[in-house]
Amino acid sequence: MTELQSTIEKIWDDRQLLNTDSAKEAIRSVVEAVDKGTLRVAEPLANGEWKVNEWVKKAIVLYFPLQSMQVQEVGIFEYHDKMKLKTGYEQLGVRIVPPAVARYGAYLSKGVILMPSYVNIGAYIDSGTMVDTWATVGSCAQIGKDVHLSGGVGIGGVLEPPQAAPVIIEDGAFIGSRCIVVEGARIGKKAVLGAGVVITGSSKVIDVTGETPVEYTGFVPENCVVIPGSYTKHFPAGDYQVPCALIIGKRKESTDLKTSLNQALRENNVAV
Repeated sequence: MTELQSTIEKIWDDRQLLNTDSAKEAIRSVVEAVDKGTLRVAEPLANGEWKVNEWVKKAIVLYFPLQSMQVQEVGIFEYHDKMKLKTGYEQLGVRIVPPAVARYGAYLSKGVILMPSYVNIGAYIDSGTMVDTWATVGSCAQIGKDVHLSGGVGIGGVLEPPQAAPVIIEDGAFIGSRCIVVEGARIGKKAVLGAGVVITGSSKVIDVTGETPVEYTGFVPENCVVIPGSYTKHFPAGDYQVPCALIIGKRKESTDLKTSLNQALRENNVAV
C-alpha cells in the first residue's frame, strides 16, 4: 500500500504520467479498492479522531480524466457520463429501490438500504444504514453503521482540495428530514439532528443545556439532540440573526436504539 501511495503522489505531481499504462493501472486499482471498501478516504482512529487519506482522494480525482463519456442504459433510463454505475447489489446484500443510483467507487456494506437516492464516488456507507428518499450522499462522505438519513437530507461531498476533510456521520446517528451537513462537518455517534438543521464546517453548534453555553464548530458530540437555532451578530448595517445549531438534550444510552431515539425525540419535542 505504501508503494501504491507513492505512485499516486508521483502522478499527482506530474500529470504527464497519466499517459502511462502503469499509472492508469495504479489509479484504477485504488478506485476499485474504494469501491470494495478495502480502502477509505477517511478512517476512524483508536482515539476517536479521524484520519484523512489525502492520496486516496487524489487517486479519485485522477480517475476522472482516464474515463471517456459513454451512454449507459438501465431499463427505461439513459445516462451519459464518465462513471460506471455500481452493480451486483444482490451479492453485496444491499437493497436498492428504483430509481436510486450509486456510482462505481462508492462502498455500500451489507444491509444498506437505498430508497430513491444518490450516492457519489468515494463515499463509504456502513452496514444497516438507511438512505431515505431523495437523500444524497456526496463524494467521499463517510457514513457509519445503523445511521438513518431521512428524506431529502443533503450530505455534502468533497474531492478538492485533497487535504479537506469529508463529512463524517458516525454510527447510530439520526439525521432528520431536509438536514444539510457539508464542508467536513462531523456528527458524533447516536446524535440526533432535528428536521432542517444545517451544519457546515464553520457552523456554530451551541450546547444550551447548562447554565452557560458551550460552543463547538462544525461538530456535534455523540448522543446530542440538535435543533435549528440562531444567534445575534452585529454587522455595520445593524444586528441580525445568524443561523446556528442548538444542542437541547441528550439521547440516553439504551440497548434498544429505536426506543432510545423515540424517547429523545419525544422528550425534546424534535420534529424529524
